[in-house]
Amino acid sequence: MARDGAEAVAQVEQHRPDLVLMDISLPVMDGYEATRTIRRTFQSLPIIGLSAHAMQGDAEKARAAGCTDYLTKPVDEDLLLQKLKEYLG
Repeated sequence: MARDGAEAVAQVEQHRPDLVLMDISLPVMDGYEATRTIRRTFQSLPIIGLSAHAMQGDAEKARAAGCTDYLTKPVDEDLLLQKLKEYLG
């Protein structure tokens, strides 16, 4: 778990996960910028953007930044499991 967007980028580079759950409202570097940075190297990595402050247009903004999908908090457990199965097989 990363404390900020810069740390999220570093952890992805170090651990090369199969999927990323990216909080959009991270300090230092927000989730949009962290996603754009990750996308430069990991084009096919599934990244699911998460936000507690869902505003109109946020899903489109997350996808434009490179998120594969977008969910609002609190995340429904069944929906999250469905998304994990969808992206991880």
